[in-house]
Amino acid sequence: MREPQQDRSRLTRQRLLEATIDCLADQGWAATTVGVVAKRAGVSRGAAQHHFPTREDLITAALEFMFDSRMEAARLEATGLPAGPGRTEAIVTRLVEYYTGTLFKAALQVWTAAASDPALRERVLPLEEKFGRVAHRTAVAMLGVEDGDLIAHRWVQLTLDLARGLGLADVLTDDSKRRAELIKQWAADLDSVLHRRRSGDQQPVALS
Repeated sequence: MREPQQDRSRLTRQRLLEATIDCLADQGWAATTVGVVAKRAGVSRGAAQHHFPTREDLITAALEFMFDSRMEAARLEATGLPAGPGRTEAIVTRLVEYYTGTLFKAALQVWTAAASDPALRERVLPLEEKFGRVAHRTAVAMLGVEDGDLIAHRWVQLTLDLARGLGLADVLTDDSKRRAELIKQWAADLDSVLHRRRSGDQQPVALS
């Protein structure tokens, strides 16, 4: 394949993946068919099926592509954040934004459908495991947590669990005001824990 054709093929594929996420988040699982996504992406159904023969192929590829893109963007963004107390809050905010964004809402549609569809669940479970593993690893790197510090790692997991819960709370109503307050308080507690761990203080830290 000549280079211009390869470029067009990559562009078509990316448009389909992005349109899939938007369609899932906006219209839900049932409405996200190959035909609907192709129309939304501005390509023919045949072109869509050339890249993704089945609906499940399209949807799982879209989730994986967008997740990888968002995690890499978050990691790169974190490298530009200044050191200091505000850094932890900024990182927690970014993590929560991932769980309140379009990708999480799209994934939630797929996860819900997979709960009652054994074949889909079989395809989704490896993605769920990967997402959890990579999100944790990314958060650890962003926060500068030592690999061998089990307590700090648990706090990172608690942070991700909090972010996921805030994402669920945001699905039906605008929870932004309460969310901002929780992020600020949690980031202060997390920053205190990480500071003590780095200084060698092994005492447990109580939540404020």
